[in-house]
Amino acid sequence: MPIRMAPIGEEMEIRRLSADEKVKRHLENLGLVVGQKITLMSSEGGAVILKVKDGRVALDKQMASGIFVA
Repeated sequence: MPIRMAPIGEEMEIRRLSADEKVKRHLENLGLVVGQKITLMSSEGGAVILKVKDGRVALDKQMASGIFVA
């Protein structure tokens, strides 16, 4: 499912990144890689806030739409 549809506060695993190569590289540099555990903290307004490892990452809706979790 797309990360925006994931339940807030529940740890999920990234299954697929669907984006062009430039965006994929950017996401990977932020620690968002297939197999990584992440938690959706918020999806209100124009951004999605994710907990990744010990930090938080804010992404716009367009960039977040290419992250699929299970």
